[in-house]
Amino acid sequence: MTVDRVQSPPLRVVLTDLNAEVVEAWRAAFADTPGVEIRKGSILDERVDAWVNPTNSRGRMDGGADAAIKRHLGAGVQLRVQRAIRDRFAGTLPVGSAVCVPSGAVSPKFLIPTPTMEGSSQDVSETLNVALACAAAFQAIHRQNEEAPGSIKSVALVGMGARTGRVPARVCANLMWTGYTLFHDHRFEDYDDLRGTITAQLDDIEAAPVTRRVRIVPPGSSRSRR
Repeated sequence: MTVDRVQSPPLRVVLTDLNAEVVEAWRAAFADTPGVEIRKGSILDERVDAWVNPTNSRGRMDGGADAAIKRHLGAGVQLRVQRAIRDRFAGTLPVGSAVCVPSGAVSPKFLIPTPTMEGSSQDVSETLNVALACAAAFQAIHRQNEEAPGSIKSVALVGMGARTGRVPARVCANLMWTGYTLFHDHRFEDYDDLRGTITAQLDDIEAAPVTRRVRIVPPGSSRSRR
């Protein structure tokens, strides 16, 4: 089942990474997209309501941004993440889904793990995982704000898959743009529906130029890609 929705009030989105190449790629991909802050830096410095961390399907926070976030928030955050994955997804969080858990801190209040890979340190450069993970993270924000209206008004994300997953910076940026724009256009009640919709429209993306962005057409919409 899918539900149309316009986010109100607007969500403040911060894209931040220590990799200058990723930051420049974001600036190109999001150049015509208002309301997104882009800067070079650590997500740990962002004072927002939620951090999105690209992770693995088991919620093991043992590398990349995952490990830095666990060191910052404490080991208890991994226990909360893995408990949520166990309770809601029988212990394995599929790529294209996400959970939202209390961080245990004042800022951010929430952590949103979304897998870009099944295991640890996998090469996902030839997959659609970045778009799936980014879209799932934003859909988790929809769900959290429905359960507790206004609880997430701002969120920070890093370059998904660009480090451990070895996704080229421009591809990472374009796929994250796809996930972000879908957030504004549609809300999916079911992560299976989200995955099916994205996969069907990006199945030929490997043959496209790296500069190409794809705006997902929500079910029932006649809007064209661009």
